[in-house]
This record gives sequence, structure tokens and C-alpha cells, in this order.
Amino acid sequence: MPARVTRKEARERLLKVFKQSLDEAIPADENKPLKGRTFLEWERTGARMKQALIPTLLEELAALDEQARVVIGGPCPHCGSQNVYLEKQTTQPEIRSPDGPVSVPRQHCRCRDCGGSFSPSEP
Repeated sequence: MPARVTRKEARERLLKVFKQSLDEAIPADENKPLKGRTFLEWERTGARMKQALIPTLLEELAALDEQARVVIGGPCPHCGSQNVYLEKQTTQPEIRSPDGPVSVPRQHCRCRDCGGSFSPSEP
């Protein structure tokens, strides 16, 4: 199954987020002052960088997963029937990670035999 993004696209997005965070923490312009004067303020700057980067990394890893997008839904987990189809809509539930919200697209399937619905990406 193809991933939803390429590795190049994922890396570019991560580098962009990292560079934005780095520019806020340590501006490239020598004339701009550094933010913070205490270790606590530097820790908070590091935490903001982490909260920007880690959720982005998790989203990109999910998008790179070969199982991220399915063409066929697989067997119905409710009745075992192979008579399932992918519904057109995809939702973007927000998962709360320790470092912030992560948005991961989720496909939905429906069984023609029992009417049950499920997400093929869930274990």
C-alpha cells in the first residue's frame, strides 16, 4: 500500500518546523536578542520546540506508514465478512500525545452484510 506522503515531503515539513522553532529560540540575525536569561526560560524554549516538532514527527510517521491508506477494508471485525467497502469520508481525529495534539487521518469501512463500521487502520 502506498504511503500518503513521500519521505522527502515528510523531511521537508519536519525541517521547516524545526527551522521555525530554531529561529524563535536562536535568531540567525545577530542584532536580534536571545529570548530568556535564566535556565528556566531556556527550558521553556526547549519545551516549545519539542511541542512543535514531536507532534509533526508523529503525523509524518503515520503518513509514511504503508498501512496509512488502504484500498480494500479487509474482513469485517464484527462478522468476518469480506463484503466490506471503504466509505468516502476520512476523519482527522486529534490524538493527545504528551507533547501536544497529533492529527492522524482515519479511513472508515462499512460491512454490507451486518452493517457494522470500523477503521481498517485500527488494530
